[in-house]
Amino acid sequence: MMTVDTKTDTKTDMGTDTDTARTMRAVVNRAGGPIDGPESLMDARVPVPRGPNGHDLLVRVEAVSVNPVDVKVRASHRGSRDGILGYDASGTVERVGEEVTLFRPGDEVFYAGDITRPGSNATLQLVDERIVGHRPRRLDATDAAALPLTGLTAWEALFDKLRLTRESTGTLLVVGAAGGVGSMLIQLATRLTGMRVIALASRPESADWVRRMGADHVVDYRDPGCAKRIQALAPGGVDAVFSAWSKGNIGLYAKVMRPFGRIAAIDDEWHLDWYALKDKALSWEWEFMFARSKHHAADMVRQHDILEQIAHMIDAGDLVSTVTTRFEGIDAAHLRRAHALVETGHGIGKVVVGC
Repeated sequence: MMTVDTKTDTKTDMGTDTDTARTMRAVVNRAGGPIDGPESLMDARVPVPRGPNGHDLLVRVEAVSVNPVDVKVRASHRGSRDGILGYDASGTVERVGEEVTLFRPGDEVFYAGDITRPGSNATLQLVDERIVGHRPRRLDATDAAALPLTGLTAWEALFDKLRLTRESTGTLLVVGAAGGVGSMLIQLATRLTGMRVIALASRPESADWVRRMGADHVVDYRDPGCAKRIQALAPGGVDAVFSAWSKGNIGLYAKVMRPFGRIAAIDDEWHLDWYALKDKALSWEWEFMFARSKHHAADMVRQHDILEQIAHMIDAGDLVSTVTTRFEGIDAAHLRRAHALVETGHGIGKVVVGC
């Protein structure tokens, strides 16, 4: 696995604060805009979270990963209030709320967090137990932090939105295949369904990566004959599409898919020609992993169940972590570098920052 380890002598140890302190270390987002802005990400001391109460766990954070959502929220930040970003995390439970039944102090956990609450770029974080899983035993905190957001998104896209099962056969087209979600989705699709996977990737290193994840075929999306190559691999039409990059691809989907196929998309494009999909009665589904926690869905605990299943598959050797780049030290300098990498949109796998 391609790995970049970055160490400095000025590492910030996010794990040295105690809950008896009035403040803790955190990285805050004070102003939106580009990552090189002086107040985009800053080291700070902030109040220790109060609690935990109810279903909350108080977790000591040991590693985080950076996703496109971190970049989007950081860049669009408005107002003077310091925002603590960070969604993916792994760490150890310090204390539990009075209604907690799934965890106890000392448990090693991993989770994707809640977009409406303070994030994981801090020493301690409160998180609802119903969106938390026990960390895979065979992974350290860094490798585990790469998995929750992408694993949950991939799982929900495949099984909730595309409605695939172990008995499903046919062809699945994965767009954005080398990214964090695509890397997990290919693994889950090839392990838990009978679908044949066609992955779109352009660079040689991206093509090699998606093959390692389990893709049956790789097609270069920059190839003018991309649609014809997909049609040759799926003469009856593609049955399902996972779309991490929908801009400019609606025409492709309409051309290569069979009638009544399904598309699950995760990106944020506002102006798409969905009408082009009507001729084949294609269904468009949005996947938004944060919807359950943001709206306190009645089945919010399903994310705990999914993470438990992902951990079991990791420990059984059926899935692998998708970390490709590691930084050591959860501080503003390393998180800026991580954000800059994710912001390019050309990354492979996941970027993780550990203590």
